Amino acid sequence: MSKTSTILLSATSLLCLAAALCHISLKPVLAHAQEPDQQTPTRTAPTRNPHDFLGLGRAPDIAAAKLGEPLYKENCATCHGPTARGAQGPNLVRSVLVLHDEKGEEIGPVIKNGRPQGGMPAFTSLKDAQIYNIAEYIHLQVELAANRGLYAHSNTMTSGDTEKGKTFFAANCATCHSVTGDLATIGARYPQPAAMLARIAWPSTPGPRQAIVTTHSGEKLTGTLIHFDDFETTLRTDAGATSTWPTPTVNVDIPDKLAGHRALLPKYTDDDLHNLTRYLMTLK
Repeated sequence: MSKTSTILLSATSLLCLAAALCHISLKPVLAHAQEPDQQTPTRTAPTRNPHDFLGLGRAPDIAAAKLGEPLYKENCATCHGPTARGAQGPNLVRSVLVLHDEKGEEIGPVIKNGRPQGGMPAFTSLKDAQIYNIAEYIHLQVELAANRGLYAHSNTMTSGDTEKGKTFFAANCATCHSVTGDLATIGARYPQPAAMLARIAWPSTPGPRQAIVTTHSGEKLTGTLIHFDDFETTLRTDAGATSTWPTPTVNVDIPDKLAGHRALLPKYTDDDLHNLTRYLMTLK
């Protein structure tokens, strides 16, 4: 290659690099849903990784989850429900222990050893590979519940019936929200379907959780939850003391302003979400 060709190639490379840099966004990537820039309401919403957006861990191993499904249904479904949403036993989709688990390191010991204080038997006959597959099936159920609203084409969503959305709102949302009160200008704050839909389906809840723990003796303690799952509860009281109990031995009352949203997650149809989104976007 001649010297002249080398110089031309270098110049071309620099121009390509400069052009690429001009398109790099300098805005920080945030973990929670953000309000769209009201100065440029027509811009395309940024692509979001649902795991970053919802605070989830890695994506579940689908192949392992498929293998784990019959094992889960044989050994776990009677107590925890066929999709891990609870029955006689606790809901695993909202379990902190499950959410902290990565590859069965948290779930595995519980399955293997059981939780005698909570009435859960030990499954000592299950092999490590089987336990891993069960854990992946549970993670898949978390994924399916959490991903409502994060559709691949939500940025260009064109479906949705405003009147049906209004009816759905009156039946399911009006008890807590008002179109002339807290939601009076929601359409102006979230002018993009993707952002509006995400806020409906999975609003974020930042900050530590407050709780009231009532012990077996009837003592009530108020404070901040340090740890809470189906098996163990740790509370730091307002006075600064820290106490830990097996969860089945105490009553834990956690005020949840988003309980209505969570209750609707497994019930929404795609049409419900799209209709409600279209209706709320009219509230300017």
